Amino acid sequence: MSFLIELWAFMRVRKKFWLLPILVMMVLFGGLIVLSQGSAVAPFIYTLF
Repeated sequence: MSFLIELWAFMRVRKKFWLLPILVMMVLFGGLIVLSQGSAVAPFIYTLF
Protein backbone atom coordinates (compact mmCIF):
# COMPACT_ATOMS: atom_id res chain seq x y z
CA MET A 1 0.00 0.00 0.00
CA SER A 2 2.87 2.36 0.69
CA PHE A 3 4.03 1.89 -2.91
CA LEU A 4 0.74 3.32 -4.17
CA ILE A 5 0.97 6.26 -1.80
CA GLU A 6 4.52 7.01 -2.91
CA LEU A 7 3.54 6.67 -6.57
CA TRP A 8 0.63 9.07 -6.12
CA ALA A 9 2.91 11.56 -4.30
CA PHE A 10 5.44 11.30 -7.15
CA MET A 11 2.82 11.95 -9.79
CA ARG A 12 1.35 14.85 -7.84
CA VAL A 13 4.67 16.58 -7.13
CA ARG A 14 6.22 16.02 -10.56
CA LYS A 15 2.95 16.70 -12.45
CA LYS A 16 3.13 13.32 -14.19
CA PHE A 17 -0.62 12.75 -14.35
CA TRP A 18 -0.27 11.31 -17.87
CA LEU A 19 1.04 8.13 -16.19
CA LEU A 20 -2.29 7.48 -14.48
CA PRO A 21 -4.22 6.16 -17.53
CA ILE A 22 -1.31 3.90 -18.43
CA LEU A 23 -1.19 2.43 -14.94
CA VAL A 24 -4.97 1.97 -14.81
CA MET A 25 -4.99 0.12 -18.14
CA MET A 26 -2.13 -2.13 -17.01
CA VAL A 27 -4.01 -3.02 -13.83
CA LEU A 28 -7.24 -3.70 -15.74
CA PHE A 29 -5.54 -5.93 -18.31
CA GLY A 30 -3.65 -7.76 -15.56
CA GLY A 31 -6.88 -8.36 -13.65
CA LEU A 32 -8.60 -9.53 -16.81
CA ILE A 33 -5.87 -12.05 -17.49
CA VAL A 34 -5.87 -13.33 -13.90
CA LEU A 35 -9.64 -13.68 -13.80
CA SER A 36 -9.84 -15.40 -17.16
CA GLN A 37 -7.40 -18.17 -16.28
CA GLY A 38 -9.34 -21.42 -16.32
CA SER A 39 -12.74 -19.91 -17.01
CA ALA A 40 -15.15 -20.53 -19.87
CA VAL A 41 -14.68 -16.93 -21.02
CA ALA A 42 -10.93 -17.39 -21.67
CA PRO A 43 -11.18 -18.32 -25.39
CA PHE A 44 -13.21 -15.19 -26.09
CA ILE A 45 -10.82 -12.92 -24.20
CA TYR A 46 -7.77 -14.33 -26.00
CA THR A 47 -9.31 -13.38 -29.34
CA LEU A 48 -9.10 -9.72 -28.26
CA PHE A 49 -5.32 -9.91 -28.17
